[in-house]
Amino acid sequence: MSLHWSLWIMFLVVLNLGITLFLFLWGTRVSIPTREDGTTGHVWAHGTLREGVRQLPRWWYLMSAGTFIVGIGYLVLYPGFGAYDGLLDWSSRGQLERAEERNQALLAPLLEKARNGAPSDLAADAEAVRLGGRLFQDNCAACHGRDARGNTTIGAPDLLDDAWVYGGDEKAILASIRTGREGVMPGWEFLGYGRVKNLAHYVSSLSGAPHRPTAAEVGKKRFDACAGCHGPDGSGNPAIGAPDLSDDAWLYGGELDQIMTSISQGRHGQMPAWKGRLDEAEIRLVAAWMLANGK
Repeated sequence: MSLHWSLWIMFLVVLNLGITLFLFLWGTRVSIPTREDGTTGHVWAHGTLREGVRQLPRWWYLMSAGTFIVGIGYLVLYPGFGAYDGLLDWSSRGQLERAEERNQALLAPLLEKARNGAPSDLAADAEAVRLGGRLFQDNCAACHGRDARGNTTIGAPDLLDDAWVYGGDEKAILASIRTGREGVMPGWEFLGYGRVKNLAHYVSSLSGAPHRPTAAEVGKKRFDACAGCHGPDGSGNPAIGAPDLSDDAWLYGGELDQIMTSISQGRHGQMPAWKGRLDEAEIRLVAAWMLANGK
């Protein structure tokens, strides 16, 4: 804190405390004019109610005086009077750092275990799963949801089902968290509305979703252009992140109009890399939580 702001805060503290103390002392000694009956002459309800003057009880004086003592004592012991640190040298930052140090000391054995541990082994450790869940909520839930069931609005996949865009083995999961993923599907709007719709019916038929068989049969002839990425049977290609179109898991929704949008407009999904924010132990704990709670 600069000298200017320190002096300004000290001035405000002294001013407010001084005014309050003056009013307290003056209020106990001021003489209020009263009539013979002890009232001030102020009346309400046509004289039914009259304003009286009485001394405040002693306990009120003592309690009020005590607040001044506590306030001054606080300024002596704790920071608050400009740049003065207080006799106890306490600060919220210092308290936080000490709490973090105690927390890290408690977590150190588990983090050391997780640093080189396999996520599948950590998934059997209740404490590791609990910590992994907390890390997931803090870092991943914004996109994938608190329950990890995904968000079709932004193309964040469900992480607890058995459908994996880039593969569901431990190595693939860790790679997804560490370095992130970026999937791009080109738009096919040039095919025209009718052909896109027929193709969407065929894609729906691959997973057994409601569709028009005649339209799907026509759309099947156009699927050759998609097979290069999604495979001839639409089962996908984890190597390039082409999703399986024959299951019931959909990144951007499986309704016919949503599928048509995916085909005509294309999709561009990106998951950021977390290796700069989470260390290796934390990444493995998140993966362990996913494995422990998934199918």
